[in-house]
Amino acid sequence: MTITIGIQNLKCGGCANTITSKVSNIENISNVTVDVDNSSVSFNYETENDLHNAKNKLASIGYPTEGEKNSVISKTKSFVSCATGKMSS
Repeated sequence: MTITIGIQNLKCGGCANTITSKVSNIENISNVTVDVDNSSVSFNYETENDLHNAKNKLASIGYPTEGEKNSVISKTKSFVSCATGKMSS
């Protein structure tokens, strides 16, 4: 199945690189694409558990889905993820 999820704290290509890298490493997740302009990520997944794992990974690296709590800690994590993504590109 394919899904597009709106996420918070997405600012740039550095963020997109980190998201693509981290979410692509999840078992049964493939074809990860990030749309910076629309603050969304799309990917293929096999089961609802895979989708849950992807959403949890996004939140853990600072990009909670739209409608979820976006704490100062999440915003800080996204800043670090962004910087890491910029260095690895």
